[in-house]
Amino acid sequence: MDLKEKVKNLPLTPGVYLMKNSSGDIIYVGKSKSLKNRVSSYFQNSKNHPPKIERLVKTLKDFDYILTDTEFEAFMLECKLIKKLQPMYNSQMKNTSSYIYIEINTDKKNLGIKTVNIPKENHFTIYFGPYTGKNTVERAIQGIKEFYKIDCSNSSKRNTPCLNYSLGLCIGMCMGGKAAREYSKIINKIIALLNDEDMSILEEMEQKMLCSSNNYDFEAAARYRDYISAVRTLVNKEKVIEFIEDNKNIAVVENLDDSAIKLFLIKGNKILLSEKYDASKINNGQLLTILKTSILSYFKDNELSITARVTKEDIDEARIIFSYLKSNNCNFIIIPEEWLNSENEAHIDDAISKLLIVEK
Repeated sequence: MDLKEKVKNLPLTPGVYLMKNSSGDIIYVGKSKSLKNRVSSYFQNSKNHPPKIERLVKTLKDFDYILTDTEFEAFMLECKLIKKLQPMYNSQMKNTSSYIYIEINTDKKNLGIKTVNIPKENHFTIYFGPYTGKNTVERAIQGIKEFYKIDCSNSSKRNTPCLNYSLGLCIGMCMGGKAAREYSKIINKIIALLNDEDMSILEEMEQKMLCSSNNYDFEAAARYRDYISAVRTLVNKEKVIEFIEDNKNIAVVENLDDSAIKLFLIKGNKILLSEKYDASKINNGQLLTILKTSILSYFKDNELSITARVTKEDIDEARIIFSYLKSNNCNFIIIPEEWLNSENEAHIDDAISKLLIVEK
């Protein structure tokens, strides 16, 4: 069948598409809320496609697709398939070695902040991440260092001024004394920022950007703007990790149409249950019982191991789940572990009642 004819038969529903070359190898995996609209776009306005898409279309000989009930499921399936198949035209979610962490050493003798590929936990180190945008992370850290003049070039910190001190890039913590104590305060502010406890770093940067602009120093203002953008990205990504690590048991309901709903039970960054129900055939009382039984069964008895921290292997799924929960597509509730005890199950009844009030 001609590919354009095959596209015409695609449904206007969510799903994942798998592009193949002449050898039948999968060269690209994508997802869409509307398969027909998305796949057909590859065959339209080819002159406006970026070079990468032009090469993909020239290589494309066939495609398969997998239907899903929701866009969220399409996102999760796409992520899983990309990691498993490693298609040549997919760049994201393939190589976890490109993900990095922020390492903060709190030992007064080795106080410092840097980026690393692999965390090595010890008593004096704190790690944030993993982050998928290496350039953004490094730009944010460098921006903070330049803003507070803590870009010290003396790694030994042996009470001698470094080169950057003479250039005005280092407050002199390499010489100890008052500057070293100030450096310690700045490191604590960075930790508080990444823990979403203190946004004063961003506030100070924004004030500095405004002052530079008012003084017609637009080059400096633009530089501060870029630093602020990079730092905000760090904070937002850290919120994703914190949310997934803190909220292990999540029940989600999405309206599919006027009658059908979809229930997801999520533990950490894993979907334990994905079930569709026809609400027109069962009353609210029956539906509440079904959902409660599922919640107790999957969250109480499931032995899925959830690690203390989100790792490089988990971060892509964690970001998809977080974005979905924060969207307007669903309602969700968090089930604390203590609710799973028989004497506290009444809390689940109340939560499910609220969960089923999904705006259409």
